Amino acid sequence: MLGDILLITEKHEKAGAKIIEHILANQKPKMIIGISGESGSGKSELAHVIAKGLRKHGIFAKPLHIDNYYRILPLLRTQWRKDNGIQNVVGYGEYDWDTIYRNITEFKAGKVSTGPCVDLVTEQVDQLTTDYSTVDMIVVDGLYAIKTEGVDLSIFIELTYHETKKAQLVRGKEPQNEYRMAVLEQEHQMVKALRSKADILISMEYEAEIVKK
Repeated sequence: MLGDILLITEKHEKAGAKIIEHILANQKPKMIIGISGESGSGKSELAHVIAKGLRKHGIFAKPLHIDNYYRILPLLRTQWRKDNGIQNVVGYGEYDWDTIYRNITEFKAGKVSTGPCVDLVTEQVDQLTTDYSTVDMIVVDGLYAIKTEGVDLSIFIELTYHETKKAQLVRGKEPQNEYRMAVLEQEHQMVKALRSKADILISMEYEAEIVKK
């Protein structure tokens, strides 16, 4: 998203280094990496660290932020959620999965692709064009990213919204009012159900742990 604030720290670099090591040992052509976690848990930071770190190994990886793919425009979303009931609409169905999968298919085929990109300053949705012919991997990050079909490596961050309130405020997320807390709790319930899909867990201490299956 345009204008997003990244708070990259040593913990992101450390976890990212271990994940990159695992990726290099299990690399596939046109690989898709998914990162799920709650608001403020460091999904975008980790995606950035992984993508930038892979460049050192001659691998071009591009972050794909699922928050760009909400079906309801940012300026309308709060009222839409209130009108339709937070527990009824907050979840997987808020996202335009058809466009997500179209962009992923275009990545796999090495085509030029156009997809949404939210400008956080204006809260408008722009269109971003990407030439995937030279992109080796995509790093899909978002609340429900590891639910995406075709993900080759699933990463789950265990931090919940209770631990990430400070990060949310610093990054300019919505105020911590009753509405926002209800949204965070609903997202929490939806995200935690995806934990079992993880190949790598990022612990509360932000240690990367490979899941034995």
